[in-house]
Amino acid sequence: MGSRGEYGCSVDELRTLMEYRGTEAREKLDAEYDGIEGLCRRLKTDPNNGLPQDKDELDRRRAVFGANEIPPHPPKSFLQLVWEALQDVTLIILLVSAVVSLALSFYRPPDDGLGAGSDDSEHEAGWIEGVAILISVVVVVLVTALNDYTKERQFRGLQAKIETEHKFAVIRGGNQIQIVVNELVVGDIAQIKYGKFLNICGCTD
Repeated sequence: MGSRGEYGCSVDELRTLMEYRGTEAREKLDAEYDGIEGLCRRLKTDPNNGLPQDKDELDRRRAVFGANEIPPHPPKSFLQLVWEALQDVTLIILLVSAVVSLALSFYRPPDDGLGAGSDDSEHEAGWIEGVAILISVVVVVLVTALNDYTKERQFRGLQAKIETEHKFAVIRGGNQIQIVVNELVVGDIAQIKYGKFLNICGCTD
């Protein structure tokens, strides 16, 4: 298990505690932490007044226990989205057809001496079909990748907006204040109302 440090409770211990539910969780709290009050003492939290409004103390808790947020996955680059769009089976078939068409357009069979002026003109124009297919594939891939890129940016913007607008009531310094989810720290006393979804790992009385 990780080091307890100054708080008398390590991250690993808290993680293990959160694996229990219901009556089993209460029994675990009573047996190893002397109940919720004992856990508060270990975490240096006042059950009535909560944590102090001290930035250094809050930052110290984030450094010891981690921030209350899940690091977002890095956004995909436009080139990655282009590559994903190219994995479509239909587009792959079209690409192969375009390559074959271009290869045939540049192929010159041996001269049989019969003369085929009209066939030569058609043969010289044969590359147009292959190029047209390639252009169509490029347009489809770019449009698909651009749409996916735009949707991903909009989704991340919406997610960031939700995170900043979703607030909780906690007790700090004896006062009730509203804070956003990612500002919660281990040891905060949160006021939970019926039907409220709590985006943290914590315990309730």
